[in-house]
Amino acid sequence: MKARIGYSVWIAGVVQFFVIHVIVESAWARPYSWARNNISDLGNAHCAMQQHPEPRYVCSPEHGLMNTSFVVLGTLLVVGAALTGPMWRRGATAAVARILLAGAGLGFVLAGLAPADVHENQHVLGALLIMGTGNVGLLLAGIGLSDDSPGPVRRVTSLLGITAIVGLGLFLSRHYLGLGMGGMERVAVFPLLVWALAVGARGLFRQPPRKEDASRSVAFMAG
Repeated sequence: MKARIGYSVWIAGVVQFFVIHVIVESAWARPYSWARNNISDLGNAHCAMQQHPEPRYVCSPEHGLMNTSFVVLGTLLVVGAALTGPMWRRGATAAVARILLAGAGLGFVLAGLAPADVHENQHVLGALLIMGTGNVGLLLAGIGLSDDSPGPVRRVTSLLGITAIVGLGLFLSRHYLGLGMGGMERVAVFPLLVWALAVGARGLFRQPPRKEDASRSVAFMAG
């Protein structure tokens, strides 16, 4: 039951984030761009020209709603990491992966509580927790998932982690490969969210094996 709650909160956290993202960006008088604008721009408290890392004008009328969404997402990521025990192997790798994923959740909470144009240093720390510890945790999750997880799921999990880590490196070095600053930032952030949504949905809706099937499997292995 606890695991199902964990899967559910992951789904709820990611879905509400993307819904709020669309609502908040649609409130901008000057169109918000996924290529030119950071995700954090949606939570900026003041209207102003921002120079770093790339010049752009930021004015987010519904910034309070976006920051609330960051906090909700982060909290639910932490809760999910704590409650989804059955999807993980026992051992150090899985434990570290879960801790790092929870660290990403804390990063979202910090980013929401400290808008980039109000408390820049705290916000940057939150962003590094999201894109640093979170993405390393995602990479390790490919090893730490339980044996019940199909091989393709584990491989795709690690591939998403690698993609996000590479995206972070390109974002920090300002090599955007035609995606723009905001586009490359999303390469570094969204794999974790897509994974949490997909794994949460799989865990929530997957039918557990019937008792008689499990008994047959045990008997077959014993024989």
